[in-house]
Amino acid sequence: MSEAQELLAAIRADCRRPWTLMEVCGGQTHALLRHGLNRLLPDRIRLIHGPGCPVCVTASERLDQAIALASQPDVILCSYGDMLRVPGSAGRDLLQVRARGGAVRVVYAPLDVLAIARDNPGRRVVFLAVGFETTAPATALLARRALAEGRTNLELLICHVRVPPVLDQLLGAGEQQVQAVLAAGHVCTVMGEAEYGPLVARHRRPIVITGFSTAELLRGIHACIQQLEAGEHRLENAYPGAARPAGNTSGQALLRQVFEIVDTPWRGLGVIRAGGFRLRPPFDRLATPAPGPPAPASHATPPCPAGLVLQGRLRPRQCPHFGRACTPDTPLGAPMVSSEGACAAYHRYGG
Repeated sequence: MSEAQELLAAIRADCRRPWTLMEVCGGQTHALLRHGLNRLLPDRIRLIHGPGCPVCVTASERLDQAIALASQPDVILCSYGDMLRVPGSAGRDLLQVRARGGAVRVVYAPLDVLAIARDNPGRRVVFLAVGFETTAPATALLARRALAEGRTNLELLICHVRVPPVLDQLLGAGEQQVQAVLAAGHVCTVMGEAEYGPLVARHRRPIVITGFSTAELLRGIHACIQQLEAGEHRLENAYPGAARPAGNTSGQALLRQVFEIVDTPWRGLGVIRAGGFRLRPPFDRLATPAPGPPAPASHATPPCPAGLVLQGRLRPRQCPHFGRACTPDTPLGAPMVSSEGACAAYHRYGG
């Protein structure tokens, strides 16, 4: 019997009551559906998919700013591939801007942007920097290198966000029925465990740091079930090979040097207190200037209920547009675009 089969048998034996678990990370959502674990787990276990997709939670106003910048003839807009297909508030995306002649480039690492800025000294090179605490250190390294070079044509549009604050808000919501959390192991690899213990104490729910393979996910689920059945709530690390209690202290020091923590808008969730980063002095001279006054807010109902999906309050297949008007080829919103989006996972693997 394989380790996965043994863990599934242990989960079935130990799970005697209905429980609702949330996996925070979009990568974990895709892994759960790709391996069919959602079908193999006992019916008493309900999985809710959280907001752990950095492309999905990037605020539409930040994306609108990026689209406006990319439309300017003197700007080269750089970002990761998934960001190019996320619709802004007017339905346009960066891929459409590029098709109309805008200079939009896909990069695979932030330091690629520095090379583009060196090769194009007469152009403004703007990096749309997205991601959680896992990718923020690489952006911080880019900022430090650009400042050391005295690079004046490189700008950073910072959209990095932090996981613990949004988890705090979700667990504190009265309508949220999550009873245990599978925390993203890669975030904890960087940031360690320090911010999760207080969440366990405040919300009295188990939080288990979990990896991404079949066995790692099942170990995390089993640890949650064991705590719930015993009436316990504590922080537990089921990913000890990669996530250490202190995390990556060098990466954390780099974040503290370059960024400061601020309240930040998340797509569909509103402003999250302490939910993101911005550049601190002297690195703030690299920050893309804020746009002018925002356009008047539209009161029309948006076609994509991304906020409900990101909070786990709506399953992708419950959306009337899923698989019809909204597909990976014609996405109405970020959860269908991103390689970590819940809607993309359900469309590809079922669920």
